[in-house]
Amino acid sequence: MNEEKKYAIIPASASTFIFLCFLGILLMAILVTVFVISDHQPAGIAITLVVTLGLLILFVFIGYQATHAVFTLNDRGLKLGPGLYGRFIPREKITTAGVKVLDLKLEKGYQPLWRMNGAGLPGYGAGWFKLRNKKKALLFLTNYSSVVYIPTTDKYSVMLSVREADEMADLIRRWDQRG
Repeated sequence: MNEEKKYAIIPASASTFIFLCFLGILLMAILVTVFVISDHQPAGIAITLVVTLGLLILFVFIGYQATHAVFTLNDRGLKLGPGLYGRFIPREKITTAGVKVLDLKLEKGYQPLWRMNGAGLPGYGAGWFKLRNKKKALLFLTNYSSVVYIPTTDKYSVMLSVREADEMADLIRRWDQRG
């Protein structure tokens, strides 16, 4: 594979965005409440405004990543991104023999159990999670029925929700044949 092959994340469901909007409205309500009860103290208002705007920007970024994440394969490895958990995983760090396509509704041992560091929202999970089988995984999940499971030599796996899961898994497994 001399060129790059890109796979887009399956876009997150509407429930993810409804939840993010609810959080945004809740933050705005907190901002208004602090403004009212702070007796118009500039320091309190400024701190609350900065924190609220920072969280709103984070929510927008999470929403963007839930629909625009792209996973790129080339001869050098796998690139995950954009986002806080985006990274490049060199080809030699991927255990190609263990790559498989999962339906997490059936393969319960691979379901995320504990979020260690990341976003765990209704319909979207990104970041570091502990799986039911006690293994550590870096997730970009929006759909449990079309997941590519990619183990690495660094004691974690990567799990990606993509429409072309079989194609992506086959392409990674063929890395062994090309040397």
